[in-house]
Parts: sequence; structure tokens; C-alpha cells
Amino acid sequence: MDTYYLRSFGCQMNEHDAERIRAVLESQGLAPVATPDEARVIVYNTCTVRRSADERFAGHIGAAARIKRQDPRRTIIVTGCLPQAEREAFFATYPFVDAAIGPQNLDRLADVVSAPTRERQGFFDDRPLLSGEMAGRRTRPFQAWVQIMTGCTNACSYCIVPLVRGPERSRTVQSILGETHALVADGVREITLLGQNVNAYGRDLPRAAQEATFPSLLAALDGIDGIERIRFMTSHPRDLSDDLIAAIATLPSICEHVHLPVQSGSSAILAAMRRSYTPDMYLERVAALRHGVRDVAVTTDIIVGFPGETGSDFAATLDLVRAAAFDGAYTFMYSARAGTAAAEMPDQVATEVKRDRLQRLIALTQQEARQRRQRLVGKRCNVLVEGPSRHAGTLRGRTRQNVTVNFTGTAVAGAIVSVLVTDATSTTLRGHV
Repeated sequence: MDTYYLRSFGCQMNEHDAERIRAVLESQGLAPVATPDEARVIVYNTCTVRRSADERFAGHIGAAARIKRQDPRRTIIVTGCLPQAEREAFFATYPFVDAAIGPQNLDRLADVVSAPTRERQGFFDDRPLLSGEMAGRRTRPFQAWVQIMTGCTNACSYCIVPLVRGPERSRTVQSILGETHALVADGVREITLLGQNVNAYGRDLPRAAQEATFPSLLAALDGIDGIERIRFMTSHPRDLSDDLIAAIATLPSICEHVHLPVQSGSSAILAAMRRSYTPDMYLERVAALRHGVRDVAVTTDIIVGFPGETGSDFAATLDLVRAAAFDGAYTFMYSARAGTAAAEMPDQVATEVKRDRLQRLIALTQQEARQRRQRLVGKRCNVLVEGPSRHAGTLRGRTRQNVTVNFTGTAVAGAIVSVLVTDATSTTLRGHV
């Protein structure tokens, strides 16, 4: 039974790390299977940024507990941010887990899998390992994640990322370019650059390399033959520079999409969140993007129910959403994370209030996004074909603005085709080649 089952939860960085986990497991001679019951090694790659991520993991780990009871020879491994946050206490909650590995220790996975004994092991050292330096096993032949940095030093009061991913660490330009050249040689046409705050890229590098800024990295990547599209996430509004806006506007391969989390439209709440900007500053950056980059799409993250949020604070968030006219938004109810400053703040908002505000916010963001999408009906978009859609007889792909398109016609995966848009919803477009 040289088989493994891998389930990954959470953000794009976790998807990237899952590719590295997959490569390690397969280098040890294990083959993937579709269900945990079939696997000798079961791996869950976890997220803990929000309580909902913990709950999704809890809904799946029960299967591993059952399998371990039935056959103690199975190996259960949990990786990612949840065990990093809880460290040794993690084993008290999940005593059947054989090994827990934090994000900076993914290279220890091979030792765990190949170990002749199954003593419980935890690896939570704050090491300078960037998983992007490890080999990956991609699932999409024409698209790839490229980690340019990891960690964060912004210390937002609600966010656990600095605790579980560590401080900002950047890869060298040479390393990133080398990986990208190899991806192009392997048939990749689109890359997505990943970092908790890509705008801060290069600040932690040695003085000799400090000319490496994010805009200069984009320019170097744009010069690689064979890369059709370059995406990136996530950007911090405070660090969205005019140089970056100019790079998006002028470099042909850089896609016209910026994910720019605002989190709240209230000055008081943003200050309590330690976000280092005001609503007016944020809207000025959005205006600069829209002025400087033709057809740019701006998406965002918004949290409702942060401690102390009043009805007036929430109304200010709705006002900002109307002013920004986002192309899309990820919306969340605030959930306290142990070890963060916000978890200890007074005036925690009741769940039913948060739930009501979330529903109102979703309705508004969907309305704004639908209006933005409707403007594309009757126009042609260049779409990178990803494969069949969930709807019979149709294909699926994405525009440069990162909008999903379901369309009819003949095209092969990996091709870029022109699609005439015939209909739109708040999240997708429909059309034909």
C-alpha cells in the first residue's frame, strides 16, 4: 500500500505548499489515491486564519481517526498553519496524529514518511525555509504558483499569519527567475506570484540585493519569453506604489487585476485593526489604479463584526464598497484567533449581528460585481482555456482580469482564445469562441 491521500485547505499559498507536499510524497515512492481509506499515508494541509477553516478541517480529520483505529499501521500527518499555531498542544486534541509539521518545516516530511518507527513527532521551528525552493508537483500543466516571499511583519491586530508563517522572507531574484524559466520549459503560460504582502518583496534581502523591488521583479519576469500572463497576490494598500501601477500598465504580461484587501470602511476600525491607512487613502489608491491601468479589475477582502464595530462603522464599510465599485469581494465574519491582539479586545460583536451584517454586505458586493460584469456583455475577452466546465458541452477559462468564463466552441486547454461575452452574473461570464 505505497499510497497517499492529500487534502489541502485554505489560501493559494497552501495550494502552492500542497504541490510541494505532493512532490515529497511521490519522491518517496507513494502514489496518490482519491480517498483516505485507500491510503497508507494520509496528509491534511491546514489553514487557521479563520475559525471556518478549523471547522472544515475538523469535519475531515474524523475519517483519519477512524482509519487509524481500524489499522494503526496507517500514518496520519497534519501540516500547515493549524499545528504551527497550536504546536505541541495540537497532539492533545488529535492524539492519533503521527506527525505535525509547520509551514517552515515541510522538508521534514520526507523523514517522517520514510521513518521505520512511528513515534509522534512535531516540527514547529521558525526556520528560514521557503517552500518555493522545494520541488513541486503541479496539477495544472499550463499554470503555476510561484512563491516570491512568505511571512508578514505588519502585525494587524486580528491576523495570525505572522505567528504561523513568521516574518517577511523574500527569495532572491535569481531563484525566482530560475524557477520561472524551468516552468516555461515545462509548458507553463501563466504564473501567479504569491506572498502575504507581495508589495513588500525584497525589503528583507541583503543590502547588495536591495534594488530588488516588486516592480523591478515584475519587469524581469516580463522579459522571459513564453510567459503570457503574470498574476500576483496579495497587495497591501499602504504599499501599492505608483511604480507598481506603472508596471501593471506598461508590462505586457502583467494581468490587469489587483487584489487589494480593505477589511473595513471605518477609520476607527481600520486603526484598531492596525491597517496603517484610512478609507480615503484606500480609495485614492483604487482611483490611481483605475486611472493608470486600462480595464483593471479590483477585488478585495472585507471583515464584518470586528470588536467594537458599531452600526455607523458598518455603514461606512457599505459606503466604501459603493465608492470603490469592486469587481469582486471575499467577505468574512470576524473570528477571534488566539494569540492576536484583537482576541483580547472588549466589545466583541454578537454572532447574530455579524451574520446580519455579512448578509447585507454580500448582497451589496454581489450587486456591484454584477454591474461591473454586465458592462462586458457584447465585448470580446481573451480567455486562457483551463478545460471543461461543470456544465455539459462548455469549456472554462479566465480573462486577464481573473474572471471565470464558461463558453462554447472548440479550443484546447492551455490555448488563449477570443470569447464573445453573451451573459454575465456577479461572479462569471458566459459566451462563445
